[in-house]
Amino acid sequence: MTTALVVGADKGIAWNIAKQLADRGDTVYAAIMGESTDFEDASVTILPKVDVTSGDAVSGMVKTLQESGVKVDVLYHIAGVMTLDELGKIDYDRLNWEFQINTVGPLRTIEASLPLLQEGSKVGIVTSRVGSLGDNSSGGQYSYRLSKAAANMVGLNLHHDLKKQGIAVRMLHPGMVKTDLVKDYPGDYNYISPAEAATGLIARMDELTLETAGDFRHSNGQALIW
Repeated sequence: MTTALVVGADKGIAWNIAKQLADRGDTVYAAIMGESTDFEDASVTILPKVDVTSGDAVSGMVKTLQESGVKVDVLYHIAGVMTLDELGKIDYDRLNWEFQINTVGPLRTIEASLPLLQEGSKVGIVTSRVGSLGDNSSGGQYSYRLSKAAANMVGLNLHHDLKKQGIAVRMLHPGMVKTDLVKDYPGDYNYISPAEAATGLIARMDELTLETAGDFRHSNGQALIW
């Protein structure tokens, strides 16, 4: 049986990942920012008040799991925010806050969670193709682009370091998903549901091996450029 830790599972994609994993019989721990969320499946264990910008909150989560003897086979880090800013209207305090969540958050959480991981464990970091340098053809979205590009570097660095311990790391793009995060996103897109994105992301982690680790994948399986 697989044990998964899903970080940022209050709602949306991460909520659906936790639900789908539990439905197929995995043991699931769902770290949430709030105090409760609506999981119908009692096999999902809620870890409340996990703010990825807080070292104390993250270390408290890890301590709780360690005290229960938990070892994590797959860690999904999904917690993130998005600001739609443009040149001339950048709020630098908000940009710094976004970096703390989107970039420092996964690094802080995964580093703190190392005692829970073991040889054969997998780590998936949901970033975004919006953070791809090679895919940027429009500009704008400074806070989000910068924080997600840096998150990709976090993931690639972790890949090189954790591969030595037999731990596989992959960066993931969920696709254009109809969530609260994109309600003000400009343009027309064929959005997919959070459940569809979750299914794809789970598949990408299921297929991940040490030999294929260190890449950047769309939830549909497409390899993405950096």
